[in-house]
Amino acid sequence: MNFKAQDKQNQRIENITVSHLVIGVDIAQEVHVARAVSFRGIALGTPLEFGNHREGFKLFERWIQDLLNTHKLSNVIVGMEPTGHYWFSLARWLATQGIEAVLVNPHLVKKNKENRDNTPSKSDRKDAIVIADMIKNGYYSPVRFHPEAFEELRILMANRETVTKRLNAAVNQIHRWVDIVFPELRQVFKILTCTSSDSSLCLEKLVG
Repeated sequence: MNFKAQDKQNQRIENITVSHLVIGVDIAQEVHVARAVSFRGIALGTPLEFGNHREGFKLFERWIQDLLNTHKLSNVIVGMEPTGHYWFSLARWLATQGIEAVLVNPHLVKKNKENRDNTPSKSDRKDAIVIADMIKNGYYSPVRFHPEAFEELRILMANRETVTKRLNAAVNQIHRWVDIVFPELRQVFKILTCTSSDSSLCLEKLVG
């Protein structure tokens, strides 16, 4: 790590004070998981599961307020991984509430999993507290919101990647099925997913 990077990390560490409630959120499509720690990394309260919608965010807000009151804290910082586009709604809601939102590097989260219990195992609750630990250690970056058109483009690209992966998985399943059930088809069609090949596969299924 060069001096400039180290200096930035030190500034981020100094940003976390004794009055801070540090929260890590494991992001998912429908239900997020939140864990909280003190500036020293001591776990506070119990984990919270909340939905990726307005009612879920309100539940999250009440949970945060209860922890602030219980532990006599006054500042909050919430961190998450930029998982697909699922974090956008929460990050924007936090901004409207005046709550500082930050992002952590998913690769560093994976590397830091063993720090808590000496195992690399994954769970939503473990990931959330690992994220909180990374924040209090200065391994985070601020959320920067881009113009709406750019955000829409990012969502489209993420969706395209998901669809492409599913399509490739389906094509691989077709190749495997042909190799097992109908290997002669390869002598007729070089591309097993072409229209004529698909028709032959449908006919084979009907006849079989």
